[in-house]
Amino acid sequence: MMTIRHTKGFWLSIILALAAFAVVQILINGQILNSFYLNTLFLIGINIILAVSLHLIIGITGQFSIGHAGFLAVGAYASAIMTMKFQLPFSAALLIGGVAAAVAGLIIGIPTLRLKGDYLAIATLGFGEILRIALLNIDYVGGASGMQVSHFTTWPWVFACTLIAIVVIANFTNSRHGRACISVRENEIAADAMGINTTFYKVVAFVIGAFFAGVAGGLYSHNFYIIQPTNFGFLKSFDILIFVVLGGLGSMSGAVISAILLTIISTFLQDYPETRMVIYSLVLILMMLFRPQGLMGTKELATFFKKRAAEGGTNHDNKQTVA
Repeated sequence: MMTIRHTKGFWLSIILALAAFAVVQILINGQILNSFYLNTLFLIGINIILAVSLHLIIGITGQFSIGHAGFLAVGAYASAIMTMKFQLPFSAALLIGGVAAAVAGLIIGIPTLRLKGDYLAIATLGFGEILRIALLNIDYVGGASGMQVSHFTTWPWVFACTLIAIVVIANFTNSRHGRACISVRENEIAADAMGINTTFYKVVAFVIGAFFAGVAGGLYSHNFYIIQPTNFGFLKSFDILIFVVLGGLGSMSGAVISAILLTIISTFLQDYPETRMVIYSLVLILMMLFRPQGLMGTKELATFFKKRAAEGGTNHDNKQTVA
């Protein structure tokens, strides 16, 4: 059973996050942040959710999936249908969008997660493309013209969903279930020999990742007023994949930092799409040449700060001994 870890670092992180939320909310209420910066903030939160959810699948469990945009699309359209067609509250629509994506993850995950490596990547990519083509031909959701959606996404919703996604995935990773997923990543044959149900844990990680991608889809669809199938092509999956690879496979902190940096770069270069792709390519090439493990590798910021604090305490004790 997974439990929330009530450590000093955990509560400190929560307090800092709430303080950041309060500061941003004050800036919004004072109309200091205009719509451009506010939309950038929403995109950062949505991309962080997508990054940490894919981090669980690729970085923790080691399953190379490039169909994450498909789960984003399922959550976006399911939540939009709930609010626009059935007039349900936004909170219920977000939850239904996440559950719909999780069910899609379960349906896709059970047969495909017996595959490995490139075969799994091709299967997940095929799922995303099949879903996109299907949405293009369904008149109920607007087909190729897209579906109009009311704007319900706000800063409190984005912050709450982002915080919940990070806390849940971090605690899942630190639980015995997370350690089982890591063992699958490190050596699936050895994990299976030790009695770990590797297929079960791959499916669990896939479903949890899909659920949060669906929630991100709900936030995404209710932020841009209109959604179209072209918003969820395979290039969107590669954008999400870059967040995880650039941050470091196995590091949630790296995925979060990468999502923030690349979202800011993409937003300020949106008028120059060719330049944005050139910069993306150069960053990836340089990263593969000089730091192939990514920004953080498999390390977390919390571990880094703990190490610095321990070194500081050791130096202080040494000084007292010398004195």
